[in-house]
Amino acid sequence: MAEYRIDDLARVSGATVRNIRVYQDRGLLPPPIRRGRTAIYTDAHLSRLRLVTNMLGRGYAFAQIAEMLAAWESGRSLADVLGLEEAMGVPWSSELPTPITVRELRKMFGNQLTIANTRQALRLGLLQRQGAGLVAPSPRLLEAGYELVKLGVPLDEVIELAGVLQREVDHVAGLMVGLVRRYVLDPKGEDWLPSGDEVPYYADVLRRLPPVVISALTAAVARSTARVIPDMLGDRLEALLKSDKLASD
Repeated sequence: MAEYRIDDLARVSGATVRNIRVYQDRGLLPPPIRRGRTAIYTDAHLSRLRLVTNMLGRGYAFAQIAEMLAAWESGRSLADVLGLEEAMGVPWSSELPTPITVRELRKMFGNQLTIANTRQALRLGLLQRQGAGLVAPSPRLLEAGYELVKLGVPLDEVIELAGVLQREVDHVAGLMVGLVRRYVLDPKGEDWLPSGDEVPYYADVLRRLPPVVISALTAAVARSTARVIPDMLGDRLEALLKSDKLASD
């Protein structure tokens, strides 16, 4: 089991140190393990933190989350609680958020990095504040944006595209997850919670779902790219070949 100091836990989870401490004070996050003066957090804390963050994002209040967690833990073994909780909190990506400074962003994007598009990137979640600095939740997405800008696409257009891309992918991923919810979870009823014997099965469902969704989306994007690039650029390439042929004649 991995171990984290509070700064590491904040970086890996995408939460802030301040919020982690608030969740602890509210009883939503177990206290850390103490080794002298050092507070150590584990993967169990990371899973609980992701679960709490997800529930807050869906509009639940602290008191409601605490009540549901208490009800869930009541009458269940620690293995039951951690097994399903870990599956619910598992990250859907192997990417780790990467700290980045304004100076580094300026080096990447030059004078195109304005206050306005920095605020837009923060609003869309492409960048996040962490303490006095910034974090890129998806370094690969940041790198893709950088490559587009290097090709000549304006940065504000790239940021707008990233927002559209996220909404579209959210929609498609939601369709896939919705099918699993409809046929696997919903038939049990809204108030249903798995019994101890059922926990391993539903934990396995939740663990298997992310790679299935990611694999399907990756395959679909590859197929679309193979069609779209020739369709959109084919006429330009054909014209270029014709002009080169005429010049050689």
